[in-house]
Amino acid sequence: MDDCDAIVVGAGPNGLAAAVVLARAGLSVRVYERESTIGGGARTEELTLPGVLHDVCSAVHPQALSSAFFRAFELDKRVDFVIPEISYANPLDNGRSGIAWRDLDRTADGLGVDGAAWKSLLRPLVERADEVAQFAGSQVLQLPRHPLTLAILGLRILEQGTRGWDVRFREDLAPAMLTGVNAHAIRPVPSLATAAAGLVLATAGHARGWPIPIGGSQSIVNALAADLLAHGGEIVTHTEVTSLAELPKAKVVLFDLTPRALARIAGDRLPARYRRALERFRYGNAVAKVDFALSAPVPWTDPRLAEAATLHVGGTREEVEISEADVAAGRHPADPYVLVSQPTPFDPSRAPKGTHVLWTYTHVPRGSTEDRSEAIMSKIERYAPGFRDTIIASSSRTALEVERHNPNYIGGDIAGGDVTIAQLLARPVLSPTPWRTAARGIYLCSSSTPPGPAVHGLGGYYAAMTALRDEFGVTRRPYLGLA
Repeated sequence: MDDCDAIVVGAGPNGLAAAVVLARAGLSVRVYERESTIGGGARTEELTLPGVLHDVCSAVHPQALSSAFFRAFELDKRVDFVIPEISYANPLDNGRSGIAWRDLDRTADGLGVDGAAWKSLLRPLVERADEVAQFAGSQVLQLPRHPLTLAILGLRILEQGTRGWDVRFREDLAPAMLTGVNAHAIRPVPSLATAAAGLVLATAGHARGWPIPIGGSQSIVNALAADLLAHGGEIVTHTEVTSLAELPKAKVVLFDLTPRALARIAGDRLPARYRRALERFRYGNAVAKVDFALSAPVPWTDPRLAEAATLHVGGTREEVEISEADVAAGRHPADPYVLVSQPTPFDPSRAPKGTHVLWTYTHVPRGSTEDRSEAIMSKIERYAPGFRDTIIASSSRTALEVERHNPNYIGGDIAGGDVTIAQLLARPVLSPTPWRTAARGIYLCSSSTPPGPAVHGLGGYYAAMTALRDEFGVTRRPYLGLA
């Protein structure tokens, strides 16, 4: 193929975001993707039955409306989203549930004596939701733009990330709800990293909500690809890059891959010290995923749960703590935490009439080969008796199969690396510009760079802007919105 200005290896959301920024700056850009379809963890495919569309990894997108990149890209004008009135919910036994409505006051009203404590914890963050989102999506090692917001968030992280996490609560619903969002980080709770992730997610839930893209996560990917192609970019699928020597000449190459893959592909182009740093990057524990096609909605004991697109089916705070500790110790929990998304009540286009989609995953030790279908079904059945009778088809992937489907998910780690405070700062190395590697013209733009996991495009955006400054003298962000 002909030479070009910039090459991106990997067509996940970050890789496509990087390509969009570079193309909008007037560069000739080519993206290489090993699979037949683009999207990485944001693909939507038929996994169970014809016409039933399942999100392969990411399903609900709290950062779709708050990411600085997606806001500049005007994603909300390119993709139709449904924003459920319930951001997330947490069922407990005896038909009780913690319901996180978008309306903070309505949520607090359902939490009894803990309602005031819920509001005092989250209202200062919700009132500063844009600033919280900016901090969560910011570059590392820079002075905070909003130090008061950082202080407010930091104090709450210290509370919910340590054994003081129960001090303000008297009952079990509110703690269970917070632990459910914290557990997204796939780490033991409590910890500072899980509290940071959970508080940012909970803030988004009461501010802009947790949006669902109509047509599945692929709709976000398709919007990025359409913009890239409209500005002269190219996408080459069915092409696995195993060495820099396989690529045509380009001034910059950006990798939407893991540090391990970058070290392998770039080889001696990287200084030995930097390559060793990449090889020391630690990967976290994993997910095992099961997708279901159903003949009816899930028969939750609490009917309000049918209105929630996202459910944290883990039980009480103590139960989730035990489950995540088991995973960290290399065990498969007998009573697991299960993350559930039920999109069809909000997006009937995902399945033929009368059929419903259910997306689930549970946490497992990295590299697990255990099929967790039975554990997931049993856990859902606990809060929805008769659930098994609604299943008409299912598709299960162990953690190792998750990696086989997407080699960026080392051992089934969908976060692109362990989510610890240290590895959020040094991701993959401690640097003011961690997207720039130690080799001229080579950049890393995956979720193994700041600000870390989730579909926000920011890893790609920061890497592209760094490359534009370094190699092309472009210091201003190109216009990214609709014409």
